[in-house]
Amino acid sequence: MAIKGSLKEASLPDVLQLLALGQKTGCLSIADRNNFGYVYFERGRISYASIVNRRDRLGDILVKHGKLSSEALESAIERQSRERGKRLGRILVEDGALSRAELERYMRIQIEEAVYFLFTWTQGTFKFETDVLPEHEEFLVSINPESLLLEGARRVDEWSLIEKKIPSFDLIFEIERDRLKSSDVELTAEQESLVPLLDGARDVARVIEDSGLTEFDGGKALYGLVSAGFAHRVGRTQPVRRQEVSEGRIEEHRNLGVAFYKTGMLDEAAREFRRVIDLRPTDGPVRFHLGLVALRQARWQDAVEELRQASDLLGARPAVLHNLAVAYQQLGQLEQADSVFGDAATRARQDPRIMIGWGLVALERGDLPVAAGRLDRAREITGDTPLPAIWYWGRALAAAAQNELAAAETILRDGLEHHADHPVLLNNLAVVVELSGEVDRAEELLRQALADGPAVPQLSKNLGDLLYRRGRYDDAAAAYERAVKLQADLGDDVYFKLGNLAYRAGERERAADYWRQALAVNPGHELARTNLETLSALA
Repeated sequence: MAIKGSLKEASLPDVLQLLALGQKTGCLSIADRNNFGYVYFERGRISYASIVNRRDRLGDILVKHGKLSSEALESAIERQSRERGKRLGRILVEDGALSRAELERYMRIQIEEAVYFLFTWTQGTFKFETDVLPEHEEFLVSINPESLLLEGARRVDEWSLIEKKIPSFDLIFEIERDRLKSSDVELTAEQESLVPLLDGARDVARVIEDSGLTEFDGGKALYGLVSAGFAHRVGRTQPVRRQEVSEGRIEEHRNLGVAFYKTGMLDEAAREFRRVIDLRPTDGPVRFHLGLVALRQARWQDAVEELRQASDLLGARPAVLHNLAVAYQQLGQLEQADSVFGDAATRARQDPRIMIGWGLVALERGDLPVAAGRLDRAREITGDTPLPAIWYWGRALAAAAQNELAAAETILRDGLEHHADHPVLLNNLAVVVELSGEVDRAEELLRQALADGPAVPQLSKNLGDLLYRRGRYDDAAAAYERAVKLQADLGDDVYFKLGNLAYRAGERERAADYWRQALAVNPGHELARTNLETLSALA
């Protein structure tokens, strides 16, 4: 199930309800201008949520609730900076500062706060991907989304009021201490925590950050102080010079770019990566990511240019070379692809993916013994680990092209044991089986492949070819028609044979139409031209 759309067309609460009712598992990503958030679901319940480039509030929540001292939090954060990849919660449990049950309780609060904050986003886009789980998360929760909707709606209403007094987080407010001191008004705990921070220098974002409050609690507390006249606006944060802003901005755009890339929002990812390049043109990792985006968007020449620059900046790293070779291969520049794959293989001798790619380039170049040798080397490297389906496809093709049909059949059957009902492997096995004389078995395999991959046009074409050769013309015509319906430019031979079949059935006009389509695909198809001329002469 794929869900995506605009927050203007469908509100986030509506989307959450839909996923809850459908008991879906996966990741909902939400993008609002330069903000990006995730909500993960497991069987319709929220298991995790986070917002990119937003300070992790778990430590602040624990301090606020008296579960952790400020000193213990700083110590845990300092350890986290040394042990990259470890979550703060895990460190606190390992240090004995928190039990697992307490961590889950406060993680639940953190996740709820993240979702409440997402409710305030009214612009942007959302996208749900099934069966995507959070990375590196050992502590997950289980929250019914419907339990958050009422509180979320209340907060959204309050935000609309708060924004009338505090329309932007870059505003600076100052407390009127004399007036507050002479007043007998009792402030809330949240307001008390803001008072020493409203010094006429910090903006709202910094005040909330330093207070440890959530955006909602901090905004609500400040709204009360401003409404009561205890705080007034004195300015807004001045734009920081480019040199001073670069590092922070670079990390912000980089993080957003990676988040967009992981969820398949490639245009948005490219936009953020280009913003990094604007600030730092020599950023090699971002050039590499721009190359990956171009590859996934089939912009092969752009991929080559970005990945060559990444290689110049980062050095000849195997991952960069591997992707650069793929881009050359897609452009049909097989000599360059072979050379770059070879360079990558010498630097990563135990990486089977590179060796497989190198073998497939040799196969495409028609160098069958070399292709077989490289693919066999990839199998040696992987040992007992199952190989990807493309390895079985390539190795079987290399064997069949050298008339080693028994070996090709063995390879494909082995592949289907690891990749059950894979349409392409079934298709190729059918070809090998037919060449071995088992025509009935070949037809059975093709029909099995079509059952698993009905949208693959080549399968319908291949079935049509087999039926055409067997003289089952009506069945062949049905298969060909299904193939060209799926892919109109599948090939001139399909239209040529459809024309032959229509003519055989006495449908001359249809035959002429199909032969004309064959010529439209391939103006050099002389048999189609001859048939049309003969048909015209008979008329």
